[in-house]
Amino acid sequence: MTRSAQPVEETSAGGIVFRRDAAGPRILLIRDSYRNWGFPKGHVEEGEQGAAAAEREIAEETGLAGLVLHGPIQDIDWFFRFRGRLVHKTCSFFLFESPSGEAIPQTEEGITACRWLALDDALRTISYANAREVLRAAGAMVAQLAAP
Repeated sequence: MTRSAQPVEETSAGGIVFRRDAAGPRILLIRDSYRNWGFPKGHVEEGEQGAAAAEREIAEETGLAGLVLHGPIQDIDWFFRFRGRLVHKTCSFFLFESPSGEAIPQTEEGITACRWLALDDALRTISYANAREVLRAAGAMVAQLAAP
């Protein structure tokens, strides 16, 4: 059997979640079952808009609700192999604010930890370079929102 040269296309959406704190904004990172730190994200379901998918994934992976959408951040894409097939994944990220609630890792979703970090600490902790670029863009948006 030969492998297909054409990649399978997958579309995901994710959220960068921040919270205002007396010491400055905090960014939510989650750790997956591979021990990588990143953001809540997942597949966009049929008929679902990107921001709605991102909010649903945040709720599923962290238990957070009552989020405030501040807008799109950027899209990233990457290629990987899964079960012998080449996959091209595109993920749209959106900025959300979480005014309250405790982030609880949803182990049934493969999430092993949730952590609120200052932007600089989050930039050092995040596992993937393309996610770091999204976080830098989100950090600029948060700085504008948090400015007096």
